Amino acid sequence: MASNILFLPFRRTHAASLSSAIKQYISSEYDQHPDMFKEDLEKIDHLRTEAVNSLEPHVSGIKKLMAYSAQLVWIGGKFPIDIGVDFVWYPALGFNTQRPESQNNLRFELANVLYNLASLYSQLAVSLNRSTSDGLKSACNYFCQAAGVISHIKSEVIPDLRTTPPEDMDTMTLESIQQLLLAQAQECFWCKAVKDGLKDGLIAKLAAKVSDFYDQAAEYGTKSDIISTEWIHHMSAKQHHFAAAAQYRASRDCLEKQRYGEEVARLKDSLACVNEALKESRWINKIVLGELNGLKARVTEDLKRAEKDNDVIYLMPVPPKSELKTLDRAGMATPRVPGEVSDPTSTLGDKAVFGQPLFSKLVPYAVHLAVSIYEERKERLVNKTIIDELEGLTTKLRELLQSLNLPGSLEALEKPLGLPPGLNNHAEEIRQQDGIHRLRRTMHEIAKLKTNDVAAYQEGVELLRKEAAEDERSRSKHGTDRWTRANSKQAAESLYTRMNEIDGYLKSSASSDDLVKTKLQEWEQVLQVLSGSERDLENYVPSSRRVALTPAAEKAAVHLRSVLAEVNQLEGRRKKKIQNLRDKAKYDSINSAILAETARLERAYPMQKIEPAQFENLFDEHLERYEEDRVMIAEEQEKQRELSRKILEANAAFTTAHRGDPSTKEREKALQKLENAYFKYKDIVSNLNSGRKFYNDLAAMVNRFADDCRTFAYQRRVEAGQIETDLSTALSHLNLNLQEQKHRQTLRSNYVSQQAQASSEEPMPAPTPTRAAVPPPEPEPGIWNPELGIKFGGAPTSVAQQGKPINGKANNPVYPNTRNIQGGQWDATRGVRFG
Repeated sequence: MASNILFLPFRRTHAASLSSAIKQYISSEYDQHPDMFKEDLEKIDHLRTEAVNSLEPHVSGIKKLMAYSAQLVWIGGKFPIDIGVDFVWYPALGFNTQRPESQNNLRFELANVLYNLASLYSQLAVSLNRSTSDGLKSACNYFCQAAGVISHIKSEVIPDLRTTPPEDMDTMTLESIQQLLLAQAQECFWCKAVKDGLKDGLIAKLAAKVSDFYDQAAEYGTKSDIISTEWIHHMSAKQHHFAAAAQYRASRDCLEKQRYGEEVARLKDSLACVNEALKESRWINKIVLGELNGLKARVTEDLKRAEKDNDVIYLMPVPPKSELKTLDRAGMATPRVPGEVSDPTSTLGDKAVFGQPLFSKLVPYAVHLAVSIYEERKERLVNKTIIDELEGLTTKLRELLQSLNLPGSLEALEKPLGLPPGLNNHAEEIRQQDGIHRLRRTMHEIAKLKTNDVAAYQEGVELLRKEAAEDERSRSKHGTDRWTRANSKQAAESLYTRMNEIDGYLKSSASSDDLVKTKLQEWEQVLQVLSGSERDLENYVPSSRRVALTPAAEKAAVHLRSVLAEVNQLEGRRKKKIQNLRDKAKYDSINSAILAETARLERAYPMQKIEPAQFENLFDEHLERYEEDRVMIAEEQEKQRELSRKILEANAAFTTAHRGDPSTKEREKALQKLENAYFKYKDIVSNLNSGRKFYNDLAAMVNRFADDCRTFAYQRRVEAGQIETDLSTALSHLNLNLQEQKHRQTLRSNYVSQQAQASSEEPMPAPTPTRAAVPPPEPEPGIWNPELGIKFGGAPTSVAQQGKPINGKANNPVYPNTRNIQGGQWDATRGVRFG
């Protein structure tokens, strides 16, 4: 139906299963199973179906389009824009409306859905009854909202598209559409002002702004390859129409204010504008043309009246157009982006208008990655920076005591018979832990873990080796010109890198394993004694004579014992600190904080994909809680320096005050060896625990490596089979062509040889045709008889003469050169005459 305003047509699309692509992506990229989101997967397809089928100007379509677009924005933060669905949409404007455009892009889908929302707003405005004030007000509101949606597409969606926008969504086209919608919104407001009987001065300002909007729409339209010439002519006619209407209303305002000369000038300008608009009459519809003619008639009538009154009565000078004051503008139409479009995430929630956001329980892969990054940094900080440093200090302290034969020298002197209490405690601890048997059992378990890891690693390496050999054989068979795919190392560069990394880990672990074995072999005999019975210990430690100590020696021994007690206290505090630190790290979870930050980011930047780098500040904030533990390292270092100094001084004083006998020296040596064996046992246990953790962690890595190698080898085998098939097909066609060429060459050679043979022999005489001696029929007048041949002009020849042989050949038309030359010689100057 013809109208004096335009509307945006809808964009059409085909059915697309967004749920299938999302399900596949969840399966491959997330730790959660897709069945957890069965309802969400069904809902997203239902929303799309409802949205893309809302192609009628009905208000119910607004909610359907907004709901789907809000969910698209939301899931854009959880999934990549190239989710794996080719969205097919047909342009609504331009010359290629029957040629669809397809993109694997969620932003492309969003842009098209929002475009249809703008189209729906514009069509709702056109469908309203604009003969009433309420209808005009609603139409103006719809047009402003349509312009707001187009503005949102242009400024927010298209820049984030990451691909070339559709041809009818380029900047010039969207600008032209936006200005057109604003022009029509302003026109509705102008109509309402006229209907409500507002002052002419205000109506003139409103009309002038309508003209401006149409002028800008036409200007952008001429720069677009999509806006049709029909629309541009419509915009141009409207621009001049409302320029004329503005001057006409201004003239009525001048009449009211008794500025009669200016009234005439503005009426003349109004008439000129109407005439300019009527130049578009060939391309505009009848309604617009009728409005222009009606305005022209009114302006013409008023101009005649104004000129007559001014010439006869008022006699005011008529200013030229250049001296007329430019009309002020009253812009009432602005782009209004609906809140559901500008802030779609606010419409999703428990009590929100569009319900719960879909896939809200799906934790983005970046969150899992961020948690693992934090855990790795926390473990490195706690274990490497703090715990390893504390244990290293304790080890240095033990090495100092071992170098001074402490506490063995003191215990041998203080208790010449039996076993010292400290040694009994150490022996009981090792017995409860099953001592040497525990170490052997653990080493056997670690060996099994290592064997499994090596087997999985070797399986992956063998798969890569076989695949590389197969590829090389195929390349040698077909040649590098035909076998053009990348070689194995280039195609699986990451796998070969991982292979080298795992190989390095295995070699490094092998040296560590050998070191632990060497430690055990070196201390195994002493550990057997320490983990044995009390009698075994007493037999191992020789007794000595009780030595009478001088007061100075007694005092030095007491002081040294007190210093050693400080050492034990220091070690006890450190063990407690280390255990507390491990518990602190164990219960330090960043999951809730990262999820809260993720929710904030999704609300603040719904179109932006979550990346681990966005949590760096959160990582630093949480790792700050270990700062006091890092400071504690420096304090422990200072305490140990002071304690080491006291140990050296006390031991020097004790050595000076005491001179032991040989029996005491033997006991001292045995006690010190058992003391050292205890700490070596603790060291080996720690090493074995680290080794077991290492091989358990490595198992996950090598199994994943083997799986990836299997997948790669299978894919390469399938690819090689396809290439083989293509090459075989091409080769069969080539063989057929070669055979055909060879056959043609053979035929050509045979033909040439036959020709050569024929030319070397004597020429065979051509056969002489003979004809039965039948007299030719009598000629009939006017009818040519082929038996008589062709007779050229000249002396007539008798039948007998025609049959006379010349040069031994019959005078027959088959041999024209045997005709009787002398009886009928042809004269070239007389032309050719048939008998």
